[in-house]
Amino acid sequence: MGEQLDWPWQYNFPPFFTLQPHAETRAKQVQAWKTLILDYCKKCKLYSIDVREAGNLVLFNNSSINRKLEQDVILSLLLELQKTGHASFIDKSKHRWQIYWHTLDEWGSIIYDYIQSSGLQNSVLTLYELSQGDEVRNEEFFEMQQEVLIKVLQVLEETRKCELIWSDGDPGVKFF
Repeated sequence: MGEQLDWPWQYNFPPFFTLQPHAETRAKQVQAWKTLILDYCKKCKLYSIDVREAGNLVLFNNSSINRKLEQDVILSLLLELQKTGHASFIDKSKHRWQIYWHTLDEWGSIIYDYIQSSGLQNSVLTLYELSQGDEVRNEEFFEMQQEVLIKVLQVLEETRKCELIWSDGDPGVKFF
C-alpha cells in the first residue's frame, strides 16, 4: 500500500535517512519525517508501529536508494510525535507505539460529530459497530484499531459525551 503514497522529494534524497548535525536542518528534517509518518499511517490505516520491526516498513526503508532509518532515529521521531499528541508508547520499553494521525481529541470530535449528525445520541453501539459496521464504512474512523478507539472514547467519556459499557461480549458505548 505504501507505493500509492505520494512520497515527498526528501524520501529519495539519501541524507534524509541520516539525522543531520546542523540544528536548523535537523529541525526541518524531523518535521518532514513527522509529516511523512502521519501521512503514511493515515494512508495505510496503520495504528501501531513496533520500533524493532519498523525498519522493514517501506516508510523507513527506501530500497531504491538503499537507505534505511536506524531504530534509534525512529524512536526519537516517535518521541517527537508524542509531544504533539500524535503517538504514545504501549509498553514500558517503548518498542511498541500507537500512532494518531489525528490526536485523540480530534478523533473524539470526528466520532462525536458523526454520532450527532446520524442522530445516535442516547443509543448504545458496540465497539465493533462503531469501527467496523457497514454504516461507518465511509467514515475516516472505519477499521480503527480497538485499543485506539477505546482511548478516543475515554477522552469523550471524560467530557461526559459518552459512557463505555463493559460486558462479557463486545464492549459497547452509549453516547449522550
